[in-house]
Amino acid sequence: MYKTRKKIIFWLIDAAVLLLSVIISILLVKKNSGSQTAIVIYAGVPAVVFLAFLVIASALRHFFDRILYKKFVLSGETKFLGDFIDALRFCYSYEDLYETIAKTLEMNADCSILFIERKKNYVLYNSPSRVSSYSSVRDKISRNFPVGWKNGIEFIGPTFDVISSSKGARGFLLCYDDYQFFVFNRYTRLFDNEIYMKLFEEYVRFLSRNKTISNLSEISSLTKEWEQLAQTQVSFLPHDIPEIPHLKIATYYRPLVNVSGDYYSILPISSSKTLLMLGDVSGKGLPAALIMGLVMNTVKIIENKEDLVSMIQSVDRAIKNMHLQDKYTVLFLGIVDTEAMKITYINASMSDPIILTRSPEGYRIKSLASNASLVGIIDMDDVTVSEHRLFRGDSILLATDGVSEVMDDNGVELGDTELFKQTLQSGASKQPQQFVNDIVDLIMKYNGDKRLHDDITMMIAKVG
Repeated sequence: MYKTRKKIIFWLIDAAVLLLSVIISILLVKKNSGSQTAIVIYAGVPAVVFLAFLVIASALRHFFDRILYKKFVLSGETKFLGDFIDALRFCYSYEDLYETIAKTLEMNADCSILFIERKKNYVLYNSPSRVSSYSSVRDKISRNFPVGWKNGIEFIGPTFDVISSSKGARGFLLCYDDYQFFVFNRYTRLFDNEIYMKLFEEYVRFLSRNKTISNLSEISSLTKEWEQLAQTQVSFLPHDIPEIPHLKIATYYRPLVNVSGDYYSILPISSSKTLLMLGDVSGKGLPAALIMGLVMNTVKIIENKEDLVSMIQSVDRAIKNMHLQDKYTVLFLGIVDTEAMKITYINASMSDPIILTRSPEGYRIKSLASNASLVGIIDMDDVTVSEHRLFRGDSILLATDGVSEVMDDNGVELGDTELFKQTLQSGASKQPQQFVNDIVDLIMKYNGDKRLHDDITMMIAKVG
């Protein structure tokens, strides 16, 4: 239904836009046929009209595709699988998966699930009192889907073997990397085929995510492997600063020990909008590293990155679902819009985010004050999004408290000194990397080359 309607709509769009383009071309050519610019018109109109046709047709295709997908794929019986996909995005362990299966597939969709690690032939999950719990069914499945079954999606027939179509299917299989996920359902034929690939992709992401977290836990039990744990954690951070029009960015990351609770990310949303994130998890070691990875992954998989409220609520929910005592994060999420020249943000108890903006008296420091509570440990009140105007040449500084709380021999914190303020004001006119270097040099000198007592992470973004 979805594919058929999609083809018809796309054909009508192409035909309508092409017809309109031809009419416009003819009218323009006729209007200028007797003028001196006729040659230019004859040569240029087809090219301009063709380009406009491509742009308009592409935009209309995208618009109607979203409408059709919501109406025909994420509706009716297929909505059950759509709900499971949405919930699966926030599963980080097998326990999360089993709870999601029970709520979305068993209770709501009347499905029977069998989840097997085929290499060891170990049943990870089996829906109780359903078809998948019968030993005869498991024996047939074991013979029909042995170790080494190809990755992908298969439809399962009435005799629990492979069939080519969903029309007579009794269920389907998601197979990836020796893990086989069987879904048995009496109305499988009613699921729109477009949903299966999205389900498979999210299933693969879950297995990869669960494997990463499991590896972190296993590695942490061996102190000699902490360096490997640190390398795994660093892999969550951006490897390269993306090239963004009208926005230059530099970062600095220095963990106190091998693993850290500090994190940051730079995610372009469009040609003019960029999501900046920087945060700090409470504590050190493995628990902080796990939460750090959890936050990074949660933000990465959320599709609408302009919905900051939904994003921070998802992070809060994900941390609480980990059930790690006394673990939380402070977090800054901000969208820099270089077209509208503004930053919209949520500051969840980060103490140091500022904007340095030019004035006749020199650079002024404007605070991006906290407007949300700690994330992941207490009930979050209604979260509000704040907005601040930007000007060409403004510098946005995001930093964890390891920067401002560095102490000298007298126990005075760097953030409380006039020296720190002057360094910020004098560095604001420089390029971001040089500005970062100035602050790092100040920290090391102020600390007197002694051992630091906290992670140091910062990001500087210069507008224009």
